[in-house]
Formats: sequence, C-alpha cells, structure tokens
Amino acid sequence: MSELKRIGILINGGDAPGLNAVIRAIIKTARVHGVESYGFIEGFKGLVENNYMLLEGNPVASGIIQKGGAIIKSSLNTNVFNYKVVNEDGTVEYKDLSDVCVQNLKDDGIDCLFMLGGDSTQKAARDLSLKGIKVIGVPKTIDNDVACTDVTFGFNTAVSVATDALDRLHTTAETHNRIMTLEVMGRYAGWIALESAIAGGADVALLPEIPYDLDKVVETINDRKKRGKNFSVIVVSEGAYPKGGSFCIKDKREGGAGVINVQLGGAGESVAKALEEITGMTARNTTLGYMQRGGTPTATDRVLCTKYGAKAMELALEGKFNVLTVLKDGKLNSIPLEEVVGNNKEIGAVEGGTEESNMRTIKMDDDLIKTARDIGICLGD
Repeated sequence: MSELKRIGILINGGDAPGLNAVIRAIIKTARVHGVESYGFIEGFKGLVENNYMLLEGNPVASGIIQKGGAIIKSSLNTNVFNYKVVNEDGTVEYKDLSDVCVQNLKDDGIDCLFMLGGDSTQKAARDLSLKGIKVIGVPKTIDNDVACTDVTFGFNTAVSVATDALDRLHTTAETHNRIMTLEVMGRYAGWIALESAIAGGADVALLPEIPYDLDKVVETINDRKKRGKNFSVIVVSEGAYPKGGSFCIKDKREGGAGVINVQLGGAGESVAKALEEITGMTARNTTLGYMQRGGTPTATDRVLCTKYGAKAMELALEGKFNVLTVLKDGKLNSIPLEEVVGNNKEIGAVEGGTEESNMRTIKMDDDLIKTARDIGICLGD
C-alpha cells in the first residue's frame, strides 16, 4: 500500500452531473484509510494561485451526492502550460505556469492529485505527471468522448434530459404537424444525440461522425407523410455538419493556445430553417444547451460516480499513479495516461479534437449505429 497523507482534487472543463458524487466517494474512501482530502478551488486557477480547502469534515462537503455543479468549482478554457495573465497595465500575456503548480503541490504536501475532466484534462494530467506529479484521472464529460473507457460520468444524465425534451417536443410536433429539431451537445462525438434519438423515438439523428445529406433527411420526412405521419422529430449534435460544409460557429474567443477558442452553436437552427424552406412545413428548433450539464444526476450516474471515485482512491492507495480510472466491459480498471493521450504527445498542447488526440467517437460498426438503422432512424447518409 502507498503511504499517502494528503490528496488533492481538481476539476477542469465544463460542469457535469455527478462531480460532487465523485468528490464524495474520494473523500469517504480516503477517510477510511486516514488520508486527508483537499480541493483546489476553480480547478487550474486554484492550482496556480494555491487556493484550496480541506474537504474532510467540511460542512460544504456534506450531503452532496444529489447536488449538481461542484462544491470546489471548475476551471474552463484554462491551460497552465499557457496561462492567461493580465498585467497591471491591462496588457495580456500567456505564460507557462506549470512549474508554479508543481511547486505549490510540493509545498502543500499533496501526495496525489485527482483530476476530474475530459480529453483535454487528461492530456494535462499526463503532462503534469511528466513533471513528477503523481496524478490519477477520472473521466468526466457529458459528451462521453474520453478514450479508453466505456462511459464517462454525467453522460447518462445528459441523455435522460435530452430524452425528456424529445418526449415533450413530440407532443407539439404531432399537434401542429411540425418538424421539431433538438440541438444537443456533442462537439466531436454524437453519443448524446444517438442515444437520446433511440430512447426518445426520434426520426432523424445527425452526428459529427457522419456529414449529413439534407436530401436524405427530406426523404425520411416525405416517407413519413406518405404513411400519415405529418410531423417529424430530429436530434442534431452541435458538431453536426453537412457534406462539404463545416461546423456552425456561434462565437470565437482568444484564450490562447491549448484551449478551445471556438464556441459551436446553431446547427439545429440551420437544419430547421433549411428543412422549412425545402418541405414547406413549419420547423422549429430547441437548443438544450446548459440544461444537459446542470442539475441533479440520475441514480445511474450517482452509482457510476461513486464507483469511479472509490476506485480512483483505491488506485492511489495501491501506488498506481499516472493512470485514468476506467470502466471496461463492465469492470473497473485503470489505464496509463500515455495510452489515453495517444499521439497527442506535445507537452502543454491540451486542446482536444485534433488529429493527434485520442477521443472516443462513434464507429460505424457500433451496435448503437446498427440499432438506429434497424429501427429506421435516418442518420443523414
């Protein structure tokens, strides 16, 4: 068993249902073994500024398994290897503050840092491990796109929210003979769109993995009309795009290298508008947005989060560092962060969605794809 005295917990990236449940599981497992738990406030920002709090015995960390959000908050679009610094004169520059983070962890006596996050976070975890920090990753993202694990926590809740939205949109679509599109999250991977489409009885699912042909969608709508179905429900991933086209970009920002500087948005509205012009039917779009990320986690996610948190702490106690906690074939395990990173080897280049990244996207031989096709869901191809 590893001799641990203090562990730190850090969250990076967008919030996801179940973050507090993971934190709770780590704290409880650590307490059983006499290990103190600390949380860095606002993720990488807290790590840079050495801003943390004791979690064990803290009232803030009590009764949190059902709470959405995160009691220690999270950093967003932050890269400690290229950190945004605003000088006194108002000028902005980007600095590599990773060594500051390393020194802070050493000064604080943190024996292991748990990093809760997605593809980019686990890349940063690998990069910090190369600087001598003992880290353990826990896969968090509602997009379900972290490599080497079957499922990430927060995904089940997001799918449940999207499915509930589809149930509601169905009634309006049928009542008014409309086309209703639902835009869901999924920048590079269409897991939310595909699973919610199956669960919510959608007629079309447009995914980032399959550039869509709008004529195929129109064919599906017309076929339904011939069968007396004068309405259609369509799920659109935010990262879906037409053949020969590109992503719908809502906004751009300057956050420096290594973070996502493009905000997607408008894919659902674009599809709805085009279909209305082609079919003559009224088409309306609903964008779920942050509704998918916030609020109470499902029971499934609460259990998954507890399993992930407890397993992550077990790995630390066993001295198995620089790994990602994973669920493979129904069993908890771990995998080296080097394998999670894949070909994205450059230190500090943490942005996901590149050719070098190792994100888990939907393959065309996946059972979900086959199921969708079997029951007649159009995938735009």
